[in-house]
Amino acid sequence: MSKEAYQHIHMIAIGGSIMHNLALALHRKGLKVTGSDDEIFEPARGRLLADGLLPQEEGWFPEKLHSRPDAVIVGMHARPDNPELLYAQEHQIPIFSFPEFIYEQSKHKQRIVIAGSHGKTSITSIILHVLKYHNRLFDYAVGAQLEGFDLMVKLTEEAPIIVIEGDEYLSSPIQRVPKIHKYHHHIGVISGISWDHINVFPTEENYREQFRIFVDMTPKAGTLIYNQDDEQVQEVCVPNNSDVNYIGYTIHEHKIKKSGKTVLKTKKDDVEIQLFGEHNLRNISAAKEVCKQIGIKGQAFYEALATFKGAARRLEKIGENEHTLVYKDFAHAPSKLKATSEALKKQYPERQLIACLELHTFSSLNKDFLPQYNGTFLSPDVKIVYFNPKTLEHKRMPPLDPKDLKAAFGDDSIEVYTDNQALQDYLLRNNWKDKNLLMMTSGNFGNLDLQQLANTITAS
Repeated sequence: MSKEAYQHIHMIAIGGSIMHNLALALHRKGLKVTGSDDEIFEPARGRLLADGLLPQEEGWFPEKLHSRPDAVIVGMHARPDNPELLYAQEHQIPIFSFPEFIYEQSKHKQRIVIAGSHGKTSITSIILHVLKYHNRLFDYAVGAQLEGFDLMVKLTEEAPIIVIEGDEYLSSPIQRVPKIHKYHHHIGVISGISWDHINVFPTEENYREQFRIFVDMTPKAGTLIYNQDDEQVQEVCVPNNSDVNYIGYTIHEHKIKKSGKTVLKTKKDDVEIQLFGEHNLRNISAAKEVCKQIGIKGQAFYEALATFKGAARRLEKIGENEHTLVYKDFAHAPSKLKATSEALKKQYPERQLIACLELHTFSSLNKDFLPQYNGTFLSPDVKIVYFNPKTLEHKRMPPLDPKDLKAAFGDDSIEVYTDNQALQDYLLRNNWKDKNLLMMTSGNFGNLDLQQLANTITAS
């Protein structure tokens, strides 16, 4: 069936972050979109409701497929025994994972895939910002809400390229291979490799192998852009195919002004940017190399970059006064924790840094994985780790002992909280003069209102 023949798409687990964005993109493209989910939270709920796509009730209803949609897209939130999925299989309705459907819709485009354990959202975001700034036609799929973009997915007929943030997690409950293997890139990027998703990739070697496969999938006359400072990346990006263009990148040349602003050194003029931190300076170099490959070079890239404010939840400033800054960041993996906390301390060395990390993912709450955090939380002056015991129960994992957690981090000075209100009370009791706060999580600190917290701290 050609892509033009898709008139009705049914989405199983429509409430997911990227899935509901795909649903909205397809709906706005003129397709009929239906879907189901057993739980839908904000902002997905409100956005689906506004476009008339919110399911009337939560749950799974095979009868929704009795009209035989042209295709079913199944999200990772669904289980292999999902009643709607079983119905689609039994009645031979075409089934796609998210990455398979993105590929299906972009077979005739140049596909740029940004992969890696960290940095991929920021690199993708910079590329999209630069393309938009220069009025280029492009499609995209990115894992964060970006300023100036109403959706996280865009699919059109006319765009000649698509930029995809390539997640290494599994494609679907019935297709247990990484998403990055399903996009079939022409230009690939690997930003860094740091073991994650221990529930799926039980060893570092197994995890690293997924990126090796991605590298080997680079086609003839394709381009592989990689972080040459990362030993794990170097191990999989050995230039062993003369038909592939290998491009290594490193930290962009720069200086930090006394005001805390970062300035890039270029061949022409210095360029003041709104990002900071060594990890972001590498992300900029990666994005610059990608943009060069698609015809946006030198000063045109820097001109656009100067107006880029960053991706949501990636070192996002949520509060500020003359002596205090409050940031939140999606950091949760060891490499992200290290890079983010180091960046903020280096940018404002004269201020005390209080940093809070929530352990929320399966890997971060796993006793066997916790030693990976050893030595990654050294930069802050005050180090706090929070976890919600209910999250462990929900994931059917054994309880965590704060003593074991401190031992895994290799730091007895870490303060451990399991009550988010107690954590909030502690933070509000602080005198915040000449102090910065960094809140890091892929969760929400047990539904703590971080914006209200930042507002209260910076109002004092």
